Amino acid sequence: MVKAVWHNIVLAESDKTIELEGNHYFPSDSVNRKFLKKSDAQSTCPWKGQAHYFHIVVDGEVNKDAAWYYPNPSEKAKQIKDYVAFWKGVKVL
Repeated sequence: MVKAVWHNIVLAESDKTIELEGNHYFPSDSVNRKFLKKSDAQSTCPWKGQAHYFHIVVDGEVNKDAAWYYPNPSEKAKQIKDYVAFWKGVKVL
């Protein structure tokens, strides 16, 4: 079982993550969305496509753009569609 934890809060937990380029992508239904707030940030990966971001909010503290997902990934990355990955101090254990 893989967990994403920030400030002792489990943000996601699954035994069905997809590991890609050193990141664990969590299935959408394994993510505790009450701690995520949509961000306007986007970035482009040359082979995965357009990434969209979430801020993580725990006890009033905000970790900006610390989670991302691909709502419409390229054909090569279709297996991670809507899966969520974390960074910026989020521990993935």
